[in-house]
Amino acid sequence: MDKMHLEIVTPEGLIFSNDVKMVVLPGKEGEFGVLPGHAALVSLLDVGLVDIENVDGSHDIVAIDWGYAEVSENKVDVLVEGAVQVGGDSESEIGKSIAKAKDIVKKMASEGSNLNVAFSKIENFARIR
Repeated sequence: MDKMHLEIVTPEGLIFSNDVKMVVLPGKEGEFGVLPGHAALVSLLDVGLVDIENVDGSHDIVAIDWGYAEVSENKVDVLVEGAVQVGGDSESEIGKSIAKAKDIVKKMASEGSNLNVAFSKIENFARIR
């Protein structure tokens, strides 16, 4: 088993749905990674970035507000209040998604250094696209 299915859902609808190699989630007690075959768990999520490694080795980043993750052996369901996937087909779309992602993670302001790390990840991700 070298892949699992990841879905990220908000009240407005589906943000991400695909098979992935790995996902790193911003848990309430700190970031944690999930690989295929992971033990089942339910975790509270905090504001932050979901780092997704796709089956082809590429990465996607989704900025999320608080929510929950349900992990099973071959699936991860993420239910969050708000989310935006960083990316797009044009520089304009990418710029808009970066701005929205930064707005979401600004809620991390009480954790100053984590906010700077999140901003850096968003900007670096956009540069390599």
